[in-house]
Parts: sequence; structure tokens; C-alpha cells
Amino acid sequence: MAEARSSYAGGGSEGKGLEGPSRESVPPGTTVPRVKLLDTLVDTFLQKLVAAGSYQRFTDCYKRLYQLQPEMTQRIYDKFITQLQTSVREEISEIKAEGNLEAVLNALDKIVEDRKDQEEPAWRPSGNPEADLRSALVPYFRQQRDALQRHVRKQEAENRRLAEAVVAGRQQVQELQRRGQARQQAWQALHREQKELVAVLGEPE
Repeated sequence: MAEARSSYAGGGSEGKGLEGPSRESVPPGTTVPRVKLLDTLVDTFLQKLVAAGSYQRFTDCYKRLYQLQPEMTQRIYDKFITQLQTSVREEISEIKAEGNLEAVLNALDKIVEDRKDQEEPAWRPSGNPEADLRSALVPYFRQQRDALQRHVRKQEAENRRLAEAVVAGRQQVQELQRRGQARQQAWQALHREQKELVAVLGEPE
């Protein structure tokens, strides 16, 4: 059990698949593909995740189980770590597939690589990056602001229409209630008159 615990203390038994390319293996000046950098980042994250959830901490949380069934505790931890790593890798793979990240990152690598042989400075409309960025973004943000304002005005008009409809409906309900009360009072009055009439007709002469 000491061997099992020590194997996870440094990042888990799955650590052999989490190493990733070392910095020493990359010659100076060599550009590492961004896809590989992303994979290395995921591997590093998994290493730190497994290290944070070491076997020692696991047994500290489940001391009673560890004391009664140490071998079962080890198997549960092994299964947990394996499923955790698999789940994280599957999630990252789905994100990469949905966003077409590999193609995007490779295209970005190609753009950077193509720029290496160009000695002239990058094109700028004004030569001022801040002004160029502002000139490109301000119209877009204004367009978005105008669209939002139109949406707000439309929603406010719809809200006013609904409020007026609610008020009109409430007035109709109140009018119906008044009519119902008036009819009820008229019926009660008629009923009293009928009873009085019956009482009068029923008296002996």
C-alpha cells in the first residue's frame, strides 16, 4: 500500500500519459504548434488535478473505509482517477471538435509562419494601432447600441400595449362584477316581493 500511495503522490498512476513534451526536447528558436501547446496544457492541468487529489488526501476523507477495506479503497481511488482523467479529456476533445480548434490553431500557426519572411512592418491604416482599433470597433459598437436601443423601444411599446390591455381587462371584469351584483340585488328584491305577494294572497279574508 505504501507503493500505491507513493505512485499517486507525484501525480497518480496515470502520470505516464500526462508528461507531454519537455522544454528541453524543443530546440531554441523552434515554434511549437499551438495544438501541441494546448495538449500540453491539458496534460499539465491533469497532472496538477491528480496531485491535488492525492491518494493520501483521499484516504484522509474516507478514513473509516480505508481502515476497514484498504485494498478496496485503493481500487476505488484508481477507478476515480481514471474516470476523472477520461472525462476531462473527452470534454476537451468535444470542445476542440465543436469549435474546430485544431484547424483554427493550425491556420494561426501558418499565418505566423508566413509572416516570418516579411521584413516590412505590418499594414496599419494610420500607423497608430490604438486609433486603428478604435476606428474598427467604434462603428461596430455603435451599430450594436442602436440595435439594442431599437429593441428596447420596441419592448417598451409592447409593454405599454400589454399594460393597457391589462387595465382594459380589469375594467371589464369590474364592470361585469357590478352588473352581476346589480342583477343579484334585483333578483333578491323580486324574490322578496314574490314572497310578500304570496303572503298577502294566502291571508284569509
